[in-house]
Amino acid sequence: MSIYNINFETMPREGIEAIQLKRLQATIERIYVTVPFYKKVFDTAGIKPADIKSLEDLQRLPFTTKLDLRDNYPYDMFAVPMENIVRIHASSGTTGKPTVVGYTKRDLDTWAELMARSFAAAGATSGDIIHNAFGYGLFTGGLGVHYGAEKLGASVIPVSGGNTKRQITIMQDFKPTILTGTPSYILHLAEVADEMGVDFKDLHFKSGIFGAEPWSENMRAELEEKLHLKAMDIYGLSEVIGPGVSIECYEEQKGLHVFEDHFIVEIIDPESGEVLPYGETGELVFTSITKEAFPIIRYRTKDITRLNPEPCTCGRTHIRMNKPSGRTDDMLIIRGVNVFPSQIESVLMETKQIHPHYQLVVDRINNLDTLTVKVEIDEALFSDEIKTLQTMEQKISNDIKEYLGVSAKVMFVEPKTITRSEGKAVRVIDNRKF
Repeated sequence: MSIYNINFETMPREGIEAIQLKRLQATIERIYVTVPFYKKVFDTAGIKPADIKSLEDLQRLPFTTKLDLRDNYPYDMFAVPMENIVRIHASSGTTGKPTVVGYTKRDLDTWAELMARSFAAAGATSGDIIHNAFGYGLFTGGLGVHYGAEKLGASVIPVSGGNTKRQITIMQDFKPTILTGTPSYILHLAEVADEMGVDFKDLHFKSGIFGAEPWSENMRAELEEKLHLKAMDIYGLSEVIGPGVSIECYEEQKGLHVFEDHFIVEIIDPESGEVLPYGETGELVFTSITKEAFPIIRYRTKDITRLNPEPCTCGRTHIRMNKPSGRTDDMLIIRGVNVFPSQIESVLMETKQIHPHYQLVVDRINNLDTLTVKVEIDEALFSDEIKTLQTMEQKISNDIKEYLGVSAKVMFVEPKTITRSEGKAVRVIDNRKF
């Protein structure tokens, strides 16, 4: 497979770190005079731009959080005048004010290159046709993928989410070779295709790029089996740039290559904020070092993963991050046990007769937390004897207890009774009152 930007993506470690330091210093100098928020927090910490003499000095700088972005809503974190902003994206704002991010023309060019690199890593070339089922709009997914595909020179079908039956028809008629979208929506596409009598093995996909929500290795196996393609995880978030921060490669699918010439990545202890060494699991933190409009320093993503510095057989030398296992704000604490939805998913996917559509319902009864796992099963299985179903439910419940150390009631439900999403799946319903 080809590498889009071989000079940067295969650079020796010392070269990567030299570029990072130079770009970090330039970023710090600029935001100190253009972003009042950063001047204030740097001054409070007793740090001046001239104090950043090595990459280790980055650890002296304060973290940036989503709350900081909301406190400076909408434009106070921008480092350039509004007349230089050519694009504005924003988060959904479901838990408060949306996070607003801006882009200059150069930022968009950078983003397009990073997505072109991502497509190349996933095995795409200028001869491919990309079926883009990520949502377009304020969400960064759709447009980020779109411009990256065009930068690569590929053909892109801007189908977005929804109109699922029409999408299946387009797949048959237009013959796309690369599929992109959230894993939950892609599984819904596969489900609808089956209802229409369309088998993905008769389509033309060779690889898929899926992201915007955590998904397990068992989910990868399910996607690859149903879609007859190779499934790659892509990572990104609006606050850093959008999709294209890191991606798995076609050759190994073992860790997502972080494009370190544009981002500095750290892993910290979520409680203490202490920087952890390679190989230890903690919260992912990013510093952007090439963004003009919206540079961000030590941004706490809340995503849980670990870093691997070993070079990959694909030839890329940038550090790899494991697939995120969950988010600190998605983590459920059930009777003192930390549980991530993706861990439950991993256990569920061990049972072949169930569908990868599930929901976790948390309640508090008599001052005790309870966890109910609703999961869809095959139509044929649903018609089995009640005793058989109860035995299967108990087995999965026992597996969850054994692997995760938490008690859960497993409840089988009929196919298509759990609400489908055209974007990110809603995996948790927490009815507890805190």
